Amino acid sequence: MALCGTGPNPIPGSYSAQNLSTKLIVPALLPFTGQFYNLVRRKRKGVCCSSLRNAASASSKESQEDAPSTLSVYLEEETDHVIRFKMSDFKILDTVSVGLGGRPDEVIFEGMVKDSCSPLCNTRVVLRQLSSAQAQRRGKRAIEVLKKLVRRKLLYHSYSMQVHGYISLPASGVSGSFILVHGVGVNLHKYHGSFSLRHWLQQSDWLPTLEATLALDEESVRKVGEDSTGGPAVSRQLRLIRILMRDLLIGVNYLHSHGLAHTELRLENVHISPIDRHIKVGILGNAADFYKDGSNGSSLDNLDRRQMMIAFDMRCVGFIMAKMVMRELMDPLVFAKFKLFLKKGYDPSCLREFMLEILGRSSPYGNAGLQILDRNWGAGWHLLSLLLATKPSQRISCLDALRHPFLCGPRWRVVPSMDIIRWGLGSTAMRISEEYIYRQPQRSRLAHFIDLMEMLNPHPKPRNWLELLPGKWRLLYSTGKHVGLTLRQPPLRVIVGDVHLTVTRESKLKANLSFNSDTGFSVMIGQDWPHDKAGKSGRLQVNSSFTLRSGRLLYLKQDKTTEKFFFGPSSNVEALAQKFKGKKWRKVVPFEELPSSLPAAKLASGDIDVRMNLDDPLNQNVDTARNVLQELRTQLPPEIFDLSKLVCGTYVDSRMLVLRGVNGSALLFTRSFVDRNGSS
Repeated sequence: MALCGTGPNPIPGSYSAQNLSTKLIVPALLPFTGQFYNLVRRKRKGVCCSSLRNAASASSKESQEDAPSTLSVYLEEETDHVIRFKMSDFKILDTVSVGLGGRPDEVIFEGMVKDSCSPLCNTRVVLRQLSSAQAQRRGKRAIEVLKKLVRRKLLYHSYSMQVHGYISLPASGVSGSFILVHGVGVNLHKYHGSFSLRHWLQQSDWLPTLEATLALDEESVRKVGEDSTGGPAVSRQLRLIRILMRDLLIGVNYLHSHGLAHTELRLENVHISPIDRHIKVGILGNAADFYKDGSNGSSLDNLDRRQMMIAFDMRCVGFIMAKMVMRELMDPLVFAKFKLFLKKGYDPSCLREFMLEILGRSSPYGNAGLQILDRNWGAGWHLLSLLLATKPSQRISCLDALRHPFLCGPRWRVVPSMDIIRWGLGSTAMRISEEYIYRQPQRSRLAHFIDLMEMLNPHPKPRNWLELLPGKWRLLYSTGKHVGLTLRQPPLRVIVGDVHLTVTRESKLKANLSFNSDTGFSVMIGQDWPHDKAGKSGRLQVNSSFTLRSGRLLYLKQDKTTEKFFFGPSSNVEALAQKFKGKKWRKVVPFEELPSSLPAAKLASGDIDVRMNLDDPLNQNVDTARNVLQELRTQLPPEIFDLSKLVCGTYVDSRMLVLRGVNGSALLFTRSFVDRNGSS
């Protein structure tokens, strides 16, 4: 994808400091007097900012001194794009502020270039004085990166804060001072208008404020494949996220394509400029080279280093995207749980199951983030899982992320990969199962999606099942008979909670597995159960051992005349065959004609152990326990109550699982890390 940028395009009236929230740190523009010197000096003694005018005389002496410079060689080399200034080249104006983000080791002044020989003569600039050793290291590294990139005539300033050059002052006391010379659109306040993305998101009215700052019009939305502006808040937020994410990815790809990793991508370091309406990824003071010692070799160490650094940046981009979509993650406590989930090594493809439990329905921001990620067959969750993948080699690149359906509007035709198609089938089946109203249209659609998933199973071999099957799974849906409480009068009314199936591999050398189904339920006592469903809790546990072998799922068809069964596609499969003949599915299905059987993982069960626990006083009466057990057997799928009726597995990946029973019914599971019946 070609990289392009737009020139400065000031938007009068579109940005106002009055729209900012009280949480926004607005730099104070104070007269340049001694009072500010005392204020900053009390805050940090190492910063000298009483007057930069006095430094002009020191700068004139600088050229006469023969003392060795503290700058490295690359700073001594001046180019057309990176200029080494003197303090005597500037006229210092009467505005001053603390550094961006309130950094105590930076002081920012506004000045005007008065050197008639300079191409920037009579240009207003911002001088950022860096006092601490760490801040000076960041500034010098930014100059080095600037020289490396601008020398190749690329659009550096479109994705990074504009830097004209630097000033190196001689040491006075403990250490010297290093000053970066930044470009500025109108004045110092406008320079600070490029607030960090965190500050924007912390505002209560961040969505309309950002829309006004970026001046979204039809031309802007067409750049992300959209065809309209306005609309519901969820659509507006999704459109804005696409614009910001695409701009951020283009800027990060700009660095990666030239051998640099940002290494410090955070909301605090990403800025939105109201001048050119671009995402700025900071001054690149911590950018690192892919290759050591400037070499560009293809050795294994260099390739591993490059892959790890790109993967680190992409993980940081994933965190930024997660916070932009789910604003609940701006809370440090919620974000700590989010990072702990990934730190434990859990698969990011299961983030939806985890975030639903954390956010629930009581979020102060509503469920806009979940709606955005659920759109387009769950494309947002898919992109987020690729950005935060556990293995660095599995993380998506910037260019592939720019082609992902989540970041492409409806006007752009995107050809989805097989992985995205499988993801969409599983996400849609999961969303339908959450409706809990299984009329015939919903049941037919769920059976249809499960059949499609089985035909597109990416892991048909037993060794793949032995790697992916172990873990904890939550039952979403069963294509078998559904029995509830609505039209029955059972002796005891039982409400079934979540049903979990835990699979454990007994030995790495053998294909032996241990299945444990755990069902939480509540027994309601009394006649007021329609209004009070608290009841007495209980658990049903069924254990069994299985041996996994290679097998096949056979399709049986009944002859209407002889009423005999023979091998061949059933009526449901024949309906799928008609759809697969169309152009939409012709390139997706891995076979031209639907076979009469599919590869599957055969499950051979052993002995079964059934246990049930009841709270007081239900556990005191044997007849009560018998009635509860009978009611559970009526409501639960027979394959859950009797695990020996599970005969094969037909689909498995890191997120979804489909098992088939002896009667042909399918059980759809999703991987789970949270037990709502008990503890996590």
